[in-house]
Amino acid sequence: MKKLGKYSMGLGDRFGRQAEAQLKAIIDAGKNGIEITPVWNKSNREHIIIGTEPGDVRKEADAAVKTMKFNKPYFVDADHINFDTVGRFIEASDFFTIDVASYIGQKSCDMDIDTFIKYAEKYRGKLSIQGIPKPFNITGTYLRQVAEKYLFATKMAGIIYRKIEKLKGQGNFVTEVSMDEVSEPQTPAELFFILMMLSIEKIPLQTIAPKFQGRFNKGVDYVGNPELFALEFETNLLVIRHAVKLFNLPENLKISIHSGSDKFSLYPHIGRIIRKYDAGIHLKTAGTTWLEEVTGLALAGGEALAFVKEIYQSAYEKIDELCAPYADVIDIKKERLPSPAEVMKWDSKKFASAIIHDSNNPNYNPDMRQLIHVGYKLAAHKMDEYLNLLDKNSKVVSECVYENLYNRHIRRLFGIKE
Repeated sequence: MKKLGKYSMGLGDRFGRQAEAQLKAIIDAGKNGIEITPVWNKSNREHIIIGTEPGDVRKEADAAVKTMKFNKPYFVDADHINFDTVGRFIEASDFFTIDVASYIGQKSCDMDIDTFIKYAEKYRGKLSIQGIPKPFNITGTYLRQVAEKYLFATKMAGIIYRKIEKLKGQGNFVTEVSMDEVSEPQTPAELFFILMMLSIEKIPLQTIAPKFQGRFNKGVDYVGNPELFALEFETNLLVIRHAVKLFNLPENLKISIHSGSDKFSLYPHIGRIIRKYDAGIHLKTAGTTWLEEVTGLALAGGEALAFVKEIYQSAYEKIDELCAPYADVIDIKKERLPSPAEVMKWDSKKFASAIIHDSNNPNYNPDMRQLIHVGYKLAAHKMDEYLNLLDKNSKVVSECVYENLYNRHIRRLFGIKE
């Protein structure tokens, strides 16, 4: 079976130019004792907006690996696929993020619910898990509520998994199950029974992406109480370890953090907890690569700076349209956005410092950063011009991509000191 490494990172690269810079960060982490498996991911929505195909991601990843002489495992992720979208990813991908969020809350038939409750009956009463101070109180009513909320979603995960398996062959891909793009987090007790449901479906999942409390907004830091997140993360980790033993799930099953880029206030907690339990982690960084491309173009000045200023102006004018698909992971206060007229007067340094995620810089504007994050489709509308600018300014752009991934993310998460 293809096996995901203990530590892995989802590397988004929407315009297909930064795989080498990303891989350099992975290689440098390895030189410092942290082996990270790179997973290049791109969702169906992003392919549609940009006009690319899953095979383009595979070609980019393969080329970067060859150029950089990287001789360790890597993957290409069919990101957030469902039954309707998985087909186009089969050939190019060897990692599949099965997204069941839209199925959560849909009720299975009564017979299936009754069958699950009978199967789970043995866990009624006080469910104790090693390391968790208080046992979970599991009642028959609770089991029915969990089944009505999640059973259909896990059965759909099974159907999608078997569709992939039929076409790819057993053991030829890594499976992740994602349920993070919903309004309410799953509790640790719910996660226990979700894992039971997935085991019944015989899905050899290697990562699971639950919804955590707090807000994981795109491209900015965590909004919530980091201490409460740490408690939730540790409890979920212990639930997974227990479920692996009980339900015969893959021993390397680990937590996946989606919209995990830039959650700097959480990294010390995540790092401490995974070291405490010698556990793995999968962190998806996704669209921050695009943000670093914008930063690099701003720093390049001239026509490149003029281009990203125009992108901001268009994004400002189309803010509602751009933000609507990302409502659960974007929180922009319009009154804190600079006007396009003001931005047009900025020099390279002022524009770049407004969107570089450095909370110590008084120019940093998280609202502007989030708006540009969701504005990548505007660059796609001027694809030839944008790609030409990336190629002409590849050195400064790639340095920004590397700096962001290695120094802001990898070093902070894994405690690498230099």
